[in-house]
Amino acid sequence: MKISNPVLTGFHADPSMIRVEDTYYIANSTFDWFPGVRLHESKDLVHWNTLPSPLSRVSQLDMRGNPSSGGIWAPDLSYADGKFWLVYTDVKITEGSFKDCVNYLVTATDIRGPWSDPIRINGVGFDSSLFHDDDGRKYLVQQTWDFREYHHAFNGITLTEFDTATMRLKPETARTLWDGTAVKVVEGPHIYKKDGWYYLFAAEGGTMYEHQESVARSKTLDERSFEVMPGNPFLGNYDTPDFYLQKQGHGALVDTPSGEWYYASLCARPWHHDIEPVHGVRGWCTLGRETSIQKVEWDEDGWPRVVGGRGGQRYVEAPKDAIETVAPESRDEHDEFEADALGVNWNTLRVPFTEAMGSVGGGKLTLRGQGSLCNLFELSLVARRWQAFNFDAETKVEFDPNSYMQMAGLTNYYNTLCWSWAFVTWDEKRETRVIEVAQNDFDQYTSFLKDEAIVVPPSAKAVWLRVKVRTKYYSYEYSFDGENFTEIPVKLDAKLLSDDYVNQRYGGFFTGAFVGLACVDLSGYGATADFDHFDYRELPDGE
Repeated sequence: MKISNPVLTGFHADPSMIRVEDTYYIANSTFDWFPGVRLHESKDLVHWNTLPSPLSRVSQLDMRGNPSSGGIWAPDLSYADGKFWLVYTDVKITEGSFKDCVNYLVTATDIRGPWSDPIRINGVGFDSSLFHDDDGRKYLVQQTWDFREYHHAFNGITLTEFDTATMRLKPETARTLWDGTAVKVVEGPHIYKKDGWYYLFAAEGGTMYEHQESVARSKTLDERSFEVMPGNPFLGNYDTPDFYLQKQGHGALVDTPSGEWYYASLCARPWHHDIEPVHGVRGWCTLGRETSIQKVEWDEDGWPRVVGGRGGQRYVEAPKDAIETVAPESRDEHDEFEADALGVNWNTLRVPFTEAMGSVGGGKLTLRGQGSLCNLFELSLVARRWQAFNFDAETKVEFDPNSYMQMAGLTNYYNTLCWSWAFVTWDEKRETRVIEVAQNDFDQYTSFLKDEAIVVPPSAKAVWLRVKVRTKYYSYEYSFDGENFTEIPVKLDAKLLSDDYVNQRYGGFFTGAFVGLACVDLSGYGATADFDHFDYRELPDGE
């Protein structure tokens, strides 16, 4: 078998990978999307199945009011003492000198839960991980955030002993293990112990095209005792601009039962417009930061090296002892909303799906109109990741607005600043329901059809809406019978839904594009929209 990278497509950043007996698990960041932390499992590192998220209750995670790309940054999954440990950070500020982050710990004896309520640990910095030493002691390892304008914000890697008797840190034991290299922006630390050495893996260079993974080691956990690996970095694509995978770094190391080694890291796959220089622009990553896995070998001096070179490989040999894992062959999905809970691929923003947003089950998803798609507090939106460059997504909606302030439809969404949608609303001049397409580009809102909005016939009980995403551009279609679709003549640039575009003007650019369903009622009367189904179908690249 071959590992085909990325192994987790679409927004699956900051992978924390572990092995428990013959099973591998990956935990990924979810930022402001709920539920918190995305989990997958596999026995062969090739095929992966999605597990229930561990943070599904407000008692574990309350992100109401969090900014876009705040929330869960770089969770750390580990296993020791017969249970799973999950450390995660809730970041409350993304712009400016402060982050106001809080680190929490939850545990479970079964990866599928139930997971405990959280223990608040500290707020020293984000990207925290828990290291279980072989003498039974445990340590929190974390990026250290320095808000002082005359210091670099990324102030090294801090280690603090964790007392399992009290389930609290010992602040007096805190020390800086490593300041990082001259590349700066040292974050995402994990410690591993092998042959008497403590190996520190940490990301550097920021999470864009200069991103890399660095390695240092020490015989002790003393302050600033770590030496950097000769030939560092361990992994990175800053000098391989034409390679299929970019931005690799920030991840976790794992060994197989038979002694092979693999490293999971975030990665991205940029595309370019035809008029753009591929090395100058570097590209647009609409699928966000995904997860890749590279094979690792140890050199004669005991340093880890990526097989094929530090740029990595698209196709990687699977473990010799891999147990073939049964997983869905396709990411296509058709949901008729028969279940009374949303499926594992659905997400809401900041808080769980509640009665304030609507209800699901019995063959429909009902959304109750709340705030706009820019709202940080009250929003009726359910969405799933873009996981392919080319796909169609379709829904059928019944909606009877009586004001232009009431809207419901199909959205493609990056964050509160950048999104678009095709929606049903009310035209008070013509006194009729209409279909409009609008886009929010860094809060520059544009209604494309205006007075030419498409009239919904009075006889049409429902409206079908479809989006056709074709890598660089996407467009919306509508139908009144579900069979004959008409393309709306608005061609939208997909780059507006990419990390790279958002990064130009906003500091929280860590997620990826989503497609979903939304209902807005700015009049405050809670108009409801019934969605009959949602269909997501991927197409091969190039179609």
